Parts: sequence; C-alpha cells; structure tokens
Amino acid sequence: MGARRRREPLAFAVRVGLYLLYGIPLLWIVLTSLKSQSDVLSSQASLLFTPTVEAYAEAFADPQLGASMRQSAIIAVGTTLVCLAFAIPAAYALARVAGRIVVPLLALLVVLQMVPQTANLIPLFWLLAQAGLLDTDAGLVLADAAMLLPWAVLLLRPFFAAIPTAIEEAGRIDGAKTVRAFFSLALPLARNGILTVGAILFLVSWGEFLYGITFMLSPEKYPMSALIAQQAGAFGIDWPRMMAFAVVSAIPVFVVYAFSYRLLRTGLTLGAVK
Repeated sequence: MGARRRREPLAFAVRVGLYLLYGIPLLWIVLTSLKSQSDVLSSQASLLFTPTVEAYAEAFADPQLGASMRQSAIIAVGTTLVCLAFAIPAAYALARVAGRIVVPLLALLVVLQMVPQTANLIPLFWLLAQAGLLDTDAGLVLADAAMLLPWAVLLLRPFFAAIPTAIEEAGRIDGAKTVRAFFSLALPLARNGILTVGAILFLVSWGEFLYGITFMLSPEKYPMSALIAQQAGAFGIDWPRMMAFAVVSAIPVFVVYAFSYRLLRTGLTLGAVK
C-alpha cells in the first residue's frame, strides 16, 4: 500500500506532463486559427490579440472543404472495414493455431509493420496503375489497408487469445463447427477489441497524407490532410486558414475518440499484457 501511495504523485506528474505535451500544441493551433495573418507574424501577439473568425469564414466558403471532408470519411471508413475484414480472421487463426509456424508469422508481421511508408510508394503506384485504380477511392483504400493490415492483426490477436478455448470446445460439442463457432462465439466475445482496433484504424487513416497526395492525381479528390498542406503556397503560408482547416478536420477525430475513449483505454491495456 505504501509503495502504491508513493507511485501516485509520480503517475499524476507524468499524466500532467503528457496533457501539457499534447495539449499545448492543440491550444496553439486553435489560437492561431483565431488570429489574422498580421497577428501570426507579429511577435507581440502571441497570446494577446483580437480574435477573429475570418479564417473560418474563408475555410467554410471554400467549396473544396466539403469534398475533402467527404473524401476523408470515405477513405477512413473504407480502410477500416477492409482492414478489419482481413485482420479479424487472420488474428483469430494466429491466436488458435498451435505450432512453430506462429512465431515466424508474427515476426513477418512485425517486419512488414516496420517497412517505411515511402518504400512502398513506387511498387504501390505501379500496381494501382496496372489495375486502373490510380486516382480512385478504391485504390487509396486498398493502399491504406495494405499499410495498416499487419498492425491491425498484431493488435487483434491478443483479444482472441484471451478467449478461453473451452468456450469454443463446448460449442463444438453442441454441434457448432469451426466457422459457426467463430461467428457465434469468438466474434461477440472479442467485440470490444474489434471496436477498439476499428477506432484506431479510423483515426490513423483519417489523417493519412502521403498515400493520399501520391495516389490521388486530381486535386479535387484530395483528402483533408492534403487540403491542409495546400495552404502552403509559393507566396507563403496562410497560417490562420491552415489552422482553421486543421481544427475543422480534427472535429470528426475528437468525436470518434470521445465515443471510443473507454474502449481504447481498456482495449489497449489488454493488448499490452496478453
């Protein structure tokens, strides 16, 4: 009990430090979006300035905003669904198959996860071009799903491994075959883990930038991450407008995070210890 009490102030200090580390940049983004361009460039207006919503008015008047938000939503939802469709059965198989083959497969997933995203640009560009999927939502969804699939399998496997095999064995005794046991028993029991990984996949794919700007050849099809980058032009950077786009883009992320916070907190803890 004494050791636990001694750890509490340290844990509180670490928590406050993390809040400041991640909170101050977010606060700075919001403050910058409420400034004029002259206030941004002035060293005297860091915190004391007259707020203005001019940047938000310009952002919402831009017809590209709605199209980019829609593109990001399609890509994020599509990537999440495609990734889960392949990751769930793969993770279940790795959790249930016994033998020496499991360790090499897990090692392969770790290696695939460590491959830099830039190393895949040319091969994926060639494959998508050959398949006629360049500049399409389907092509970008497949590229993002291929990038996130190893990571999703590694995250999902502990949730299936935590399900006692005795439950499925009892189901088989009652006449449920492997496929039926998977859908009727394993999937419902691993629901929280699947929702956790799905939320993470959505958050990551929403903000993906490199594939979006490479495989989408038409600027009108750019996702929000590419639209934000477009605010940096040859004649300078419109900081307030860029930050306004960033704030608007972050709203769906915060909504998903707010609804999935409890799942993320408990799910990632389970995945870390199993």
